[in-house]
Amino acid sequence: MDPIILTIIAGVVALGIGIVLGKFIFKANVDKQLAEAKLAEEKARTIEEAAKTEAELIKKSALTSAESIKKDKMMEAKEYFLKQKEEHNKEIEQRNRKMLEAENRAKQIEQSLKDKLANTNKQEKENEALKNKLNEQIELANVKRGELEKAHAEHIEKLEQVAKLSADEAKAQLVEQLKSKAQTDAMAYVKKVMDEAKLKANKEAKKIIIQTIQRTSAETAIENTVSVFNLSSDEQKGQIIGREGRNIRALEAATGVEIIVDDTPEAIIISGYDAYKREIARLSLQRLVADGRIHPARIEEVVAKTEKQLEQQIMEIGERTVIDLGVHGLHPELIRLVGKMRFRSSYGQNLLQHSREVANLCAIMASELGLNAKVAKRAGLLHDIGKVSDEDPELSHALLGAKLCEKYGESPVIVNAVGAHHDEMEMSYIISPIIQACDSISGARPGARREIMESYMKRIDELEKLAVSYQGVQKAYAIQAGRELRVLVEAEKVDDQKVEEISFKIAQQIQDEMTYPGQIKVTVIRETRSVSVAK
Repeated sequence: MDPIILTIIAGVVALGIGIVLGKFIFKANVDKQLAEAKLAEEKARTIEEAAKTEAELIKKSALTSAESIKKDKMMEAKEYFLKQKEEHNKEIEQRNRKMLEAENRAKQIEQSLKDKLANTNKQEKENEALKNKLNEQIELANVKRGELEKAHAEHIEKLEQVAKLSADEAKAQLVEQLKSKAQTDAMAYVKKVMDEAKLKANKEAKKIIIQTIQRTSAETAIENTVSVFNLSSDEQKGQIIGREGRNIRALEAATGVEIIVDDTPEAIIISGYDAYKREIARLSLQRLVADGRIHPARIEEVVAKTEKQLEQQIMEIGERTVIDLGVHGLHPELIRLVGKMRFRSSYGQNLLQHSREVANLCAIMASELGLNAKVAKRAGLLHDIGKVSDEDPELSHALLGAKLCEKYGESPVIVNAVGAHHDEMEMSYIISPIIQACDSISGARPGARREIMESYMKRIDELEKLAVSYQGVQKAYAIQAGRELRVLVEAEKVDDQKVEEISFKIAQQIQDEMTYPGQIKVTVIRETRSVSVAK
């Protein structure tokens, strides 16, 4: 047979077989799905029945719970009602009780008013009777007064006839006599009171001053123009002197004091009228000896450092002083000047000690007089601040101090007290005379001051100012108790020939203008230095 026909027959047979098999498989799947559907339906019916059963149980439980809650709420409502009713009854009882008490009080007040009204009526009747009685007495008194006036007129008429004066004339004479006597008595009384007041015021003032002095202890003045510097051995003296005395000269030139090296064992003497310069020299020597390197360049370096160190020390002294005295709010520059007082003396009396003493005296005296003790103490501390000022010294120290206080924000009371304590300014406040009095007390007590020291320091200061006034002069130091004046000139501005001329002129001016014992040696020093640095 033809292969194509065979192929077609085979395909038809295979198709028929596939259709039959497909029907069987489809039927099997449909039966299986029907079975699963029935099973799912039964399961859903079972779940539905269980759900109905559970819903009935829940419904029954909810009904039971609602009834229980309803009963509880009803019980709570009943209890709350009973409680509110009880509280309401109590409140009504309290209100009734209060109303009863108020009613009783009202009855008591009413009864009291009735009693007072009865007493008032009774008093009115008594007053009416008294009034009638007084009217009768007044009428009787008027009658008697008329009779008395008539008798008095007759009596005056008889007196005028006897004295040959009218009543007005006699009255005028009597008044004049009484007036004269009264004026005399009044003047005598006023004089007596004034004398007693003056005596009492003098006694009181003396009492206050004596109490103030007794309550303030102070040291006596010590004239001191030298400081002693102790050494560990005498060998150090040679180091301080240096080769041909160059170290000691450099130290004297840098500090402005005289260094005396004598036979005193293990000590050298620093001499100079300025305590500030002596302290710089002492501290510088202390550093140099401890370091061991002593030569002119090192000396100048150490002196410069010491000056800065001493400035810090001055500030610390000032701060410590104002803290000790309880003076607050001072300007830092005023505090520095207070510390600088430590290295200044006035007539042999240390200026800082004097100012502290005056401050305490002022505070005590102000307290005794009922014034502000803090302001008085502040003014007492600052009253001599002008003596250590770095500004132009042409003004007196009192006026310069007032200027400084005004410049650094002190009150007008302080400014006036500082400026007026030597009567160079009119006193405008009551504190001012207290400062003046306490300054005098501090300076006038036994041993407080020595005029010799002050005059010596003034002469030394004038010597140095005279030398510095020449052109080209850099520094000037009076040494050897004012018997020698060393003048340092600037080498660039002054030559050797000019040095001799300056020395002669200074000596001539000292001789013409100043009064001094003995002789004064004027030494003018011109130094040239050449410095090179090896790198």
